[in-house]
Amino acid sequence: MSVPSAPYRRLLLATLCSALLACQDEPPRDTSPGSQGNSPATAATARANAAFAERLDLADQRDFEDARRGLIAAPAALDIRMADGTPVWNMPAYDFIDGAALESAALESAALESAAPDSVNPSLWRQARLNNIHGLFEVTEGVYQLRGFDLSNMSLIDGERGWIVVDPLTPRETAAAAIAFAREHLGPRPVSAVIFTHSHIDHFGGVLGVIGEQADVEVIAPQGFLQEATSENVLAGTTMSRRAMYMYGSQLERSPRGHVGSGLGKAPALGSPGIAVPTRIVDHTGQRLVIDGVEFVFQNAPGSEAPAELTFYLPQQKAFCGAEVVSRNLHNLYTLRGARVRDALLWSHYIDEAIGLFPDAQVYFGSHHWPLWGNADIIDFLKKQRDGYKYIHDQTLRLAAQGHTPREIADELRLPDSLASSFPNRGYYGTVKHNARAVYQRYFGWYDGNPANLDPLPPVQSARRYVDAMGGAEAVLARARADFDAGDYRWVAELLNHLVFAQPDNRAARELLARTYDQLGYQAESGPWRDVYLSGALELRQGPPSAGIGIANAADLLRQTPLEEFFKVVAVMVDGQKADGEELVFNFDFTDLGQVHVLSLENAVLHHRSGAPDPAANATVRITHEMFLKLLTRRAGVRETLFSDEVSLQGRELDLLRFFTLLDTPDEVFAIVTP
Repeated sequence: MSVPSAPYRRLLLATLCSALLACQDEPPRDTSPGSQGNSPATAATARANAAFAERLDLADQRDFEDARRGLIAAPAALDIRMADGTPVWNMPAYDFIDGAALESAALESAALESAAPDSVNPSLWRQARLNNIHGLFEVTEGVYQLRGFDLSNMSLIDGERGWIVVDPLTPRETAAAAIAFAREHLGPRPVSAVIFTHSHIDHFGGVLGVIGEQADVEVIAPQGFLQEATSENVLAGTTMSRRAMYMYGSQLERSPRGHVGSGLGKAPALGSPGIAVPTRIVDHTGQRLVIDGVEFVFQNAPGSEAPAELTFYLPQQKAFCGAEVVSRNLHNLYTLRGARVRDALLWSHYIDEAIGLFPDAQVYFGSHHWPLWGNADIIDFLKKQRDGYKYIHDQTLRLAAQGHTPREIADELRLPDSLASSFPNRGYYGTVKHNARAVYQRYFGWYDGNPANLDPLPPVQSARRYVDAMGGAEAVLARARADFDAGDYRWVAELLNHLVFAQPDNRAARELLARTYDQLGYQAESGPWRDVYLSGALELRQGPPSAGIGIANAADLLRQTPLEEFFKVVAVMVDGQKADGEELVFNFDFTDLGQVHVLSLENAVLHHRSGAPDPAANATVRITHEMFLKLLTRRAGVRETLFSDEVSLQGRELDLLRFFTLLDTPDEVFAIVTP
């Protein structure tokens, strides 16, 4: 057997790195209005949405007044693109939300704000209109916000030397556009400090767009921030990214029959995320820091909305920044993209603690939505946010103690009127139903106690038997059509899901299920629920996208991600059946970092350690960290790898090749609404 050449050895390594995060840039679908074939709202949906509107005071103008208060300037057309023209953020795409409500000039101004098309839940439409209000705002003396430049807000606090930037958005591009807009209207001040309120990417990823080449910028973050921020979504990233495409409607047109917003904001921005290493850590509640001449009092709130999170208070302005511990919607204890379930009781505790810590607050502002003014209104808002999470927690456990299952609890539990009538407690992002399920899951796991659910049949087997038991496909379709005409969409979705899984090529079943998902989406008050339903409908009609969410522009973020996180990904790619009986060891020597990482395979399990190389390793790979990142993000192709002096391989190359055959490449666009 011939020995592989040096260029071939480099090709082997390129293959492994491509497998680690096999992400591609997704060519966007046509998202122009009417391009995706959604069905119109039925009469049943129109009636349901009209009845929903009767339950809320949608004509209340207070939120609109607060959302517009302090407006300094709004950009004429906020369409942000990368240098090559790739779209990053497009607020004009949501102009239809304002335009649709303005079609009838005869409407009174109060009703004008709540007018919604039949294809959108009127409460979600109201939230979408509020989230459309964007620009640069003065919150209070020395505090400004840029809203509508991204999913989240960027806040600016006037320091002695420059701006203290709070939460610099998702990618470099939106952050740079926001800070440039602020300087245009407030003056060309430098950035003196950055505060990351928590470890989700829409609150730190744009930092390089605001600090540029500045080297003297303080970076303040909560304890555990860097580990959480760089590791989130890496190990389970493929699955989370695929599900996020549904949750945020990334493939949907922006229209009254498509995506209208996420409830939390409009949608996540694309572009080039990065990160900056914190220079100061907030590790306890009550911690006081003077940052560029401004006094801050911090609350450390780990394990609330994020694993690492803080809030803060500005004593001089009596202003409370609630980060994302509180917001103008009910948040999710469990997020549909997939994440660890959050602790409702702890979350509620942190809000209660903030009320006690900052009882004199006269201004509230947060990482999403618009501010609130006046102490009485702020305390009322905080108490209702606090009690929303605790009520769901307590009532879920009460009902569970009576023997109710998670499905039964989710269908039965309702917020009391005092909470449900408050718009910040509405389910625009999280929902009462899913939060109740999350509480149940946190305490009891997925099993509901019913023996029939110990070992159920997998979906396809179960679906085929259900369809057969109901008399075959035509009988199921006939029943589904009748129930669709009666507006019983939840049942029709359950019924047709069985038929589609039993017969995925049944076009009549797929189209009727897609129409059903259309109606469920149109009725949903939750932005993510709407996007999930409509994404399911789209893929039933057109199939899944050709590729997943790309990471090609994330090199600045990946550069700070610990290498062990990538090797954890390799471990979960090992096909256990294929690897049974294999014993292999490989050294990965990162020559520019002085780090060696050792992978060892035994008992069909891949282990990782860092430290001294294993002298008995089957092979040793020497590579620079920068080349490793280029391979991961596909900035280096096969040709560059073959001729690079930054890559070498010593030892039994064919053993490394054999190892590659044991790895499953993640499927970024796996089927969801079909088998």
